[in-house]
Amino acid sequence: MSVEHHTLSNGFQIVTEQMPGLESASIGVWIKAGGRHELPHQNGIAHFLEHMAFKGTSSRSALQIAEAIEDVGGYINAYTSREVTAYYARVLKNDVPLAFTILADILRNSVLDKKEIETERGVILQEIGQSLDTPDDVIFDWLQETAYPDQPLGRTILGPSERVKNFSRGDLSSFIEEHYRPERMILAAAGGVDHEALVKMAEDHFGDLKAGGPSENFGLASFQGGDFRKAKSLEQAHMALAFESPSYRDKEIYAAQIFSIALGGGMSSRLFQEIREKRGLCYTIFAQTGAFSDTGMTTIYAGTSGEQLGDLALLTLDELKRAAGDLTVAEVDRSRAQMKAGLLMGLESASSRAERLARMVQIWGYVPTLEETVQKIDAVTVDDLRRYGEHIAIAAPSALALYGPVEKAPDWAELQQRRAA
Repeated sequence: MSVEHHTLSNGFQIVTEQMPGLESASIGVWIKAGGRHELPHQNGIAHFLEHMAFKGTSSRSALQIAEAIEDVGGYINAYTSREVTAYYARVLKNDVPLAFTILADILRNSVLDKKEIETERGVILQEIGQSLDTPDDVIFDWLQETAYPDQPLGRTILGPSERVKNFSRGDLSSFIEEHYRPERMILAAAGGVDHEALVKMAEDHFGDLKAGGPSENFGLASFQGGDFRKAKSLEQAHMALAFESPSYRDKEIYAAQIFSIALGGGMSSRLFQEIREKRGLCYTIFAQTGAFSDTGMTTIYAGTSGEQLGDLALLTLDELKRAAGDLTVAEVDRSRAQMKAGLLMGLESASSRAERLARMVQIWGYVPTLEETVQKIDAVTVDDLRRYGEHIAIAAPSALALYGPVEKAPDWAELQQRRAA
């Protein structure tokens, strides 16, 4: 397998990885135009625009876009995150030119029909409503807002209903003009792909885009933290706890990820064994580390009864501190193996490979070899993990979101005292 990377004169990047023997290919365009690139009055517009991309272009209707891909057995979709919006397709290798043409068409020629805007507005409002009715979904939005209050990174991706209800065609067009610039775009493809052919297609379809749009309009994120609680009559109380952790460019990101696996990444983890298996306080509990360009979050989530929420919250902090003090070599080796296996197994598909290509170019400007990444994972020591664990257990800024029958939960001061004890 070989990775090739090329940049057009206007800054548009093409990165590919040919996977010999594969009859399919995954291709997409990743754009640095996510939720955190929005101004306050634009909150939710990146996601709205993602929906509108499939609603028709100057040469294809919404149905024709869907039929063109599905006539060849392919799949097309998109997503919006806090830092990127991605449009991608999975097709057989002979249909890569077709997929590329359709992706270019929806990115360059969407008509943003006013009738379709109104239809999709209703769809998105339903999506927001569904999210609000899903406790273990909405709680992470509240946690994000609590961690990064009054900041772009703290706002929801879907946006509030009152904003979505008022977006106009002009608002959508302005966001495209400001952010859908060639220097912020990465075409990534993996599987049965031809790099030179894709470079030629990119030049034909995107080479005329003018570079030099405004710089990113957000400052560095500042993890403030704090406490958010929303009481509601639900069957379970939902708890999401976060600690500031490294950005994805920080060398400590590997320690953070391995530590979260040891803490709550599987059935053998500390939290699962102590809180679910031994004490039976919950059905679901896990820890994970996510990262952005300038910050990150190590997050713990659990759901339990209102009566047991206090015990669960305090025991979670105790386990966090205990792991920081006595994490074993065996646990570190197991967590390291889980991380490497997850990385390598995930890259057996063309879609995962293309996603990784885009992400690595976005982060580093190039694609590190898998061997480089594995070496960094292997270089993390027990001492590194204990030091990192101690930092987040005691010193790192933290945030808490509680939802459901949470009246009997410990107050914020008590939880902070438990950390310091």
